[in-house]
Amino acid sequence: MWEAYKKGFKAYLQLEKSLSENSVEAYVHDIEKFTQFLVISKGEKSPKEIELIDFESFLKWINELGMTPASQARIISGLRSFYKFCIQEQISQTDPTALLEAPKLARHLPDTLSYNEIEKIISAIDLSTQEGMRNKAIIETLYSCGLRVSELVNLKLSCLYFDVGYVRITGKGDKERLVPIGSSAIKYIMIYLENIRVHMEVIPGNEDAVFLNRRGRKLSRVMIFMIIKEAAKKAGISKSISPHTFRHSFATHLVEGGADLRAVQEMLGHESITTTEIYTHLDREYLRDTLQQYHPAFKGK
Repeated sequence: MWEAYKKGFKAYLQLEKSLSENSVEAYVHDIEKFTQFLVISKGEKSPKEIELIDFESFLKWINELGMTPASQARIISGLRSFYKFCIQEQISQTDPTALLEAPKLARHLPDTLSYNEIEKIISAIDLSTQEGMRNKAIIETLYSCGLRVSELVNLKLSCLYFDVGYVRITGKGDKERLVPIGSSAIKYIMIYLENIRVHMEVIPGNEDAVFLNRRGRKLSRVMIFMIIKEAAKKAGISKSISPHTFRHSFATHLVEGGADLRAVQEMLGHESITTTEIYTHLDREYLRDTLQQYHPAFKGK
């Protein structure tokens, strides 16, 4: 009975919501978990017959299976999206997920690097090698633009607008955004393009990729992680660092400097402002530390 609904839901996510294939598969998989529960509990119903109590029983079931609060919250998000589809297609007149409560999630503040630490990492790169020049351009770009690692490896030559100081980024759900790029990142990308990449033999299909490996293919996500870990190690930085650390640092430094939150949201490509608001928590920590360090009424507390 549910197969047709799942198929319709998948098409809705792909065509109307423009979600990535991974997100689509995750949402459909979550609906499959729910239908499995219905079969196990011998209460198989159509979407229009489902009630809030059915979802509450399902959440109790997945909780007893040991599913983490984060996974439970993601499944609830999938169920809510499914019922938006059901209402739109008139499969159901009511949305039983409306009163469904997601588990409370602890908000983990991400590790960030100070500007000096970022400078230290960039300075530790060996520029006597071709890979070193490329890696410097990569890290400058990550920090200058606050890119996701997937956005960096898919950065295209045709999306560089250095004359106006912007790059065009294709983010989650194939959504495009224009992001300002700093003069230092532009400088090192140009050095890499004009002195190194121009002499490389590029594998067909990779002609438009900005950053290439020595075999002429675009870099993998794993390679970016390795480049950053190696640079941090050489710089003597002991924090747990990933490409995302530069994205977090980019956002944190903007918020600490007084940037408008909606501008930061736009640059990061966050669909919801609440995702960006995590950086206001980081900012408050910074403000509190500043008060404790410099304000006479806070010193020694």
